[in-house]
Amino acid sequence: MSLELLRAVLGWSAILNLLFVSVWFALFRGMHDRMYAMHSRWFHLSEETFDGIHYGGMAAYKVATWLLFIMPYVALRIAG
Repeated sequence: MSLELLRAVLGWSAILNLLFVSVWFALFRGMHDRMYAMHSRWFHLSEETFDGIHYGGMAAYKVATWLLFIMPYVALRIAG
């Protein structure tokens, strides 16, 4: 795999992952009550716990995106 291909893969992966978490956040904000009603049928969660799980998941996803895609992309841009 060439350096250019690896940079392209990391760059597009970062963009797609950030787009995914942005859509997740938008849906969570826009359809919060519907999502909570649907999930509360399956799991006995308070609304605060439900919100915490989603915000924690979004935060972990963003940190993983930064560590696994954005930082290696930046390192390859600097090194190349």
